Amino acid sequence: MTSSPHHDDPGRPFAARLQTPDLAALNQTLDRRNFLRRTASGLGGLALGSLLGNQAAGASANEQALDAFRQRVAPRAKRVVYLFMAGGPSQFETFDYKPRLINMLGKSLPDSVRQGQRLTGMSANQAALPIAPSLYKFAQHGKTRTWVSELLPYTAQVVDELCLVKSLYTEQINHDPAITFFQTGHQLPGRPSIGSWVSYGLGSENQNLPAFIVLVSKNASKDQPLYARLWGNGFLPSEYQGVQFRAGKDPVLFLNNPEGYDGADREEMLTYLTQLNQLQNESWGDPEVNARISQYEMAFRMQTSVPEVMDTSTEPDEVFELYGPDSRDKGTYAANCLLARKLLEKDVRFVQLYHQGWDHHGSLPKGMKNQCQQVDQATAGLIVDLKRRGLLDDTLVVWGGEFGRTVYSQGRLTTTDYGRDHHPRCFTMWMAGAGVKAGFSYGQTDDFSYNVVKDPVHVHDFQATLLHLMGIDHEQLTYKYQGRRFRLTDVEGKLVKGILT
Repeated sequence: MTSSPHHDDPGRPFAARLQTPDLAALNQTLDRRNFLRRTASGLGGLALGSLLGNQAAGASANEQALDAFRQRVAPRAKRVVYLFMAGGPSQFETFDYKPRLINMLGKSLPDSVRQGQRLTGMSANQAALPIAPSLYKFAQHGKTRTWVSELLPYTAQVVDELCLVKSLYTEQINHDPAITFFQTGHQLPGRPSIGSWVSYGLGSENQNLPAFIVLVSKNASKDQPLYARLWGNGFLPSEYQGVQFRAGKDPVLFLNNPEGYDGADREEMLTYLTQLNQLQNESWGDPEVNARISQYEMAFRMQTSVPEVMDTSTEPDEVFELYGPDSRDKGTYAANCLLARKLLEKDVRFVQLYHQGWDHHGSLPKGMKNQCQQVDQATAGLIVDLKRRGLLDDTLVVWGGEFGRTVYSQGRLTTTDYGRDHHPRCFTMWMAGAGVKAGFSYGQTDDFSYNVVKDPVHVHDFQATLLHLMGIDHEQLTYKYQGRRFRLTDVEGKLVKGILT
């Protein structure tokens, strides 16, 4: 029996001690003759080898295209923090001020405004579609005199930094396909997420942390589920998937060593695994093997880097005061905003925050008040913090959900209570920072915030513009899969030049 490296000569270099007869024998078993002899069907094995060869050729073509693409990159933004408000925030209670609705409480939405637009199953059978003006007041703020709801007093203080886009629209009317469409460019699961595309196209600037990190608020209402595929890699190599950081003892699952297992043991194990995976890669040519090697190596480096970046105990009190009292409670939206700033300082390429709870089919006034209180101060604090540290100039901040809400009330309407259904035809989101106009509003909706009347922006247009700000031509960053070249914007998308500096 071959001795293990634990019993081998301790004076030999560690890498040399790994060249054991076990690995040599394993390599011999992977030659073509042994593979065919041990396979039940030789022709089937040949077909499999041909298929794997095609996969390797496809991977090589993708790498060559990526190398050429990277030579053309000239980014406006070095990094992105995307604050995704899952559930669809109401534009009526946030940024799209519609004063004419105040005197239209309870009146039916005119057919000329609806124009036959399909409704969800939740309001399609309503006898009437009564108009519900917002209960909350709006006021003008900043040098730009931009209208902002009283629900967002902290955001109002930084409105001169924001580029409001009021004319977003999508074809997706229900949550899962709408969120999937925003995050992956397609309403059906299986495509790479926007963060994965950025990670794949641009790589990482910090070798000790993933290029794409995800944070999910623990203090948000779980009215709509979030699936890990929203930050998944799809058909891209798995090293480009988003890595979720959690609050608690283990920020990244399965990262820490098991009990009784130290760093030297893990290094030894990873060296063995790397060598085994290299043998497998030489024999099979599967590009996913290299991705697996990269992930193991990253996990080892993260054992040191993650505890450091997750530790906010050294932040001064004024920083916690800036982000709000919840910022001391790890895992809340406010704490995640503070953590996002630390990750951006470490040059993490793409940081995505998810905050659920915006799906207000009923009791919207109360629900919107609670949601805005959870995110308002921390969001504004993040903008202020990035700017004073000189990071806002090359960081793009995005805030928004998957669609908007209807002007009419879903179900019961009173002078103090109402709900709003999903509305894909127009909604508001904003960007701030690198490459976008500050203190600027783009696009316009009608008096009912039901239709876009000026400068429509499709989801694919938004995605194309975000990639452009990162130095990526959305038509050029592609990946060949199953015989077709895919991209984030599919076959659509155009640059929204009107919001760029």
